Amino acid sequence: MATKQTEPVTVISLQKLSLETPEPQPKESKTFTVEDAVETIGFGRFHIALFLIMGSTGVAEAMEIMLIAVVSPVIRCEWQLENWQVALVTTMVFFGYMVFSILFGLLADRYGRWKILLISFLWGAYFSLLTSFSPSYIWFVFLRTMVGCGVSGHAQGLIIKTEFLPTKYRGYMLPLSQVFWLAGSLLIIGLASVVIPTIGWRWLIRIASIPGIILILAFKFIPESARFNVSTGNTQAALATLEHIAKMNRSVMPEGRLVEPILEKRGRFADLLDAKYLRTTLQIWVIWLGISFAYYGVILASAEMLERDLVCGSRSEVVVTVGDTEGSQSPCHCHMFAPSDYQTMIISTIGEIALNPFNILGINFLGRRLSLSITMGCTALFFLLLNICTSSAGLIGFLFMLRALVAANFNTIYIYTAEVYPTTMRALGMGTSGSLCRIGAMVAPFISQVLMSASFLGALCLFSSVCIVCAISAFTLPIETKGRALQQIK
Repeated sequence: MATKQTEPVTVISLQKLSLETPEPQPKESKTFTVEDAVETIGFGRFHIALFLIMGSTGVAEAMEIMLIAVVSPVIRCEWQLENWQVALVTTMVFFGYMVFSILFGLLADRYGRWKILLISFLWGAYFSLLTSFSPSYIWFVFLRTMVGCGVSGHAQGLIIKTEFLPTKYRGYMLPLSQVFWLAGSLLIIGLASVVIPTIGWRWLIRIASIPGIILILAFKFIPESARFNVSTGNTQAALATLEHIAKMNRSVMPEGRLVEPILEKRGRFADLLDAKYLRTTLQIWVIWLGISFAYYGVILASAEMLERDLVCGSRSEVVVTVGDTEGSQSPCHCHMFAPSDYQTMIISTIGEIALNPFNILGINFLGRRLSLSITMGCTALFFLLLNICTSSAGLIGFLFMLRALVAANFNTIYIYTAEVYPTTMRALGMGTSGSLCRIGAMVAPFISQVLMSASFLGALCLFSSVCIVCAISAFTLPIETKGRALQQIK
């Protein structure tokens, strides 16, 4: 009886199962994100073109920033300037950079990296050309401040590179961008040694604006960031960009459709101070400020030491007296760079690339935090070594190592800042960091060009102390970004 009772149940169960199985089950369509696409496409010809064009923004920026160091002795004599007036020129350039760095960062997160980059280059080239026609010291300061405003937007080139590069290549390709800054620095020093003694500093400024104008024409070959486009809901534009990159690289796109959340809240200053990023943001700001203070301190101090011979506490200067109608006289330190001074500047500038291979190895194997803390500590040490009375060759050696170390510091913090923040606030994070960075750059001229004349050791101790604080801050950063995918949302 038990068998007879179970058979009908089994039949009914099979009948129910057979009625349900013919209904097709909908398959879930495959999806992918921009991060998936970037990693799948890999590194190729597009990234080489991106590296060359966006990297060349460093050439234009270096020429505009380094210009002040080589022109300072000339304008000091032409307009009979005091030390603080020469220092004010550099300070005002970085004041403009500081103010517009935040503004451009906000606008880039809301309206796009590419647009802001183009506007900043147009702005910088226009005011740079106008500077060459400055009729007075006041006009020169004002126009160079406007140039600083434009140059502040060049950081968007680094962000575009970061957002297109696969994770494993960021630690190698981004530090190599230092080659372009080095090229710009060497180019402006070389041009200054030839142009200033022959046709004057005004023509040097005009020639220095040419790379920026050429780059404006090259920007049409670089698309807007795909990460930015998907964050604004423009998925089709992002997809078209990714397909173009895959075609250039002779690679393939991931299967499925591109899906990313639309992020309405972008470029908000409050996000930088959110509990998740508060400590990171504050420590990054301290590091950026200190690195910039040390970097421009080295550049201006080396120029000042060569111009006024401040080695071993000696002070050699030519005093030019200018009489007025009442017979009063105003002193002016007038000491033009000799060919040997330009050679020393070139050798010390080449130092910026000397540690690049070790910097790349440190970034990729030790991590961003430890690598930065080590180079900052070494920077503090070499600042103090400058006080040792040594030969000209010894001085060049110390300056060479200092330039190498401060360049390595900049490399690492640029990469770390671009990686640690999500797409919704990456440009703003870079912008605010760059703004704080310029406060250090604004203070540096008064230490290198004013305090150093009064107390050489005091100035060196101040630079060294700031570097030690930055080394500690770098070592204690809460997030390590080595091997970490770029975050789309916070």
